[in-house]
Amino acid sequence: MSFNDIFKSSFLESVSEFSVLDTLLGMVFALLIGLFIFVIYQKTLTGVMYSSGFALTLVGLSLVTTLVIMAVTSNVVLSLGMVGALSIVRFRAAIKEPVEIVFLFWSLAAGIVIGAGMIPLAVIGSAIIGVILLLFANRKIHNKPYILVLSCVSEAAEQAALDLLGQCAAHYIVKSKTVTAGGIELTAELRTKDASTAFVNQISEITGVDSATLVSYNGEYMA
Repeated sequence: MSFNDIFKSSFLESVSEFSVLDTLLGMVFALLIGLFIFVIYQKTLTGVMYSSGFALTLVGLSLVTTLVIMAVTSNVVLSLGMVGALSIVRFRAAIKEPVEIVFLFWSLAAGIVIGAGMIPLAVIGSAIIGVILLLFANRKIHNKPYILVLSCVSEAAEQAALDLLGQCAAHYIVKSKTVTAGGIELTAELRTKDASTAFVNQISEITGVDSATLVSYNGEYMA
């Protein structure tokens, strides 16, 4: 077999050999599962900053991945070229929430599985993942953590504020304390007994307390 015979083999001839019906069926299922991922992303969003661009990316990513895998599995030579072409692609999108990585890999995995022809696996797997994410996302946290920042002019005002905080909060711990010539600044992490935050008003009314600031705390930042 000569070098020219290698290029005349069926590897290159099979590039155009694909089933239109299978392609349409795979793209339809990729679209449906992509839309399902899109809906789950909307339902499980915990923050207030909804990114429509990221949600649309989830749908497009499942479609594009399905198309690429279909092309790769149809021809060996094309798969080698596809690997080289995709190796130069670099993504610079910022991930705002760690859970967004789960949705990106979910879209990629769905596209790969559908492109490989295992549509039932993609459907069943996506349904299980969606149900699990919905169950965990809908759990209600009754005692959310907060950060309380107090500014006091004296140690007596500080102690009075902490005494009142101990009565109103389910639990609290002092995280930092700064003493200057102008007064005392105290930072405490706490969990409320209920959803009420009226105790902050009572603390601010204590004589010697200049200000009381309550900030919602998720463990990733501290005000």
